Amino acid sequence: MNITFLGLGIMGSRMANNLIGTNANLTVWNRSAQACDVFKEKGISVAQSASEAVKDADIVFSMLSNPDVVESLFFGESGLLSEMKDSAIWADSSTVNPSFSRLSGEEAEKHKVRFMDAPVAGSKAAAQEGQVVFFCGGNQDVYNSCLPFFEAMGMKGMHLGKVGQGASLKMLVNGMLAQNMAVFSETIHLGEKLGLDRDMLLSMLPNLPVIAPFTQHKNEAMRARDYSDVHFPLEHMHKDIRLATVTAKEVGMEIHLAEAARKLFNGAEEDGLGRKDFAAVHEFIGKV
Repeated sequence: MNITFLGLGIMGSRMANNLIGTNANLTVWNRSAQACDVFKEKGISVAQSASEAVKDADIVFSMLSNPDVVESLFFGESGLLSEMKDSAIWADSSTVNPSFSRLSGEEAEKHKVRFMDAPVAGSKAAAQEGQVVFFCGGNQDVYNSCLPFFEAMGMKGMHLGKVGQGASLKMLVNGMLAQNMAVFSETIHLGEKLGLDRDMLLSMLPNLPVIAPFTQHKNEAMRARDYSDVHFPLEHMHKDIRLATVTAKEVGMEIHLAEAARKLFNGAEEDGLGRKDFAAVHEFIGKV
């Protein structure tokens, strides 16, 4: 079984590393070649081009930054789909909007490639420890073929039905994540304005049942006002919440709270915080 992993960013590099030791011939590729060095040192095959990486692959996993990058690599007459073998599988773990996943499935079918959207829930630490969960949409047989590798890279896979359903659930999860971060940040700032001690709030609030548990892992960064340990980049969170608002409009729904969060993350990115951890939205909220 020949497996290719494309995209060795914060999450992808750790997921690909967890494929080492499986009964598969692993090949990796990344737009920035430097990210491949650690794999080369471990004796893993590093492709010189994306086309080389996919041409003999039975399964191609991709973990790319946004729909535009996915489209530029895979679609079109010279895209990677045209380089892949008939009946090969493309499992896209990029966080994209559901309509784009469905489009990816249609493009794959034109080239006789089997497609599955398989975004993941989990942070950098979860990817490192093999604890991410794959949200999967597509054919059951395709899912069954990918499952051993999902379980090598993560804790489990969840087959949710047709193409686009994995992307749909991931959008809901990340939308809640963005909004909860904004609520926590705004609450801390309001508490300070009311004369409450900031350190007390950062220590106490994450332990209350009314708040999202993940805030327990953000309070120290917020206390130090240091967001350089990036578990999930703010620019990617902004992209995800923006795609959620776009998707809601596609189905005829206004999501008012998500739109408010989108504006905050957009402002934070414009304020130069895009490459910081997404908890850095706290700093921007304190200014507005």
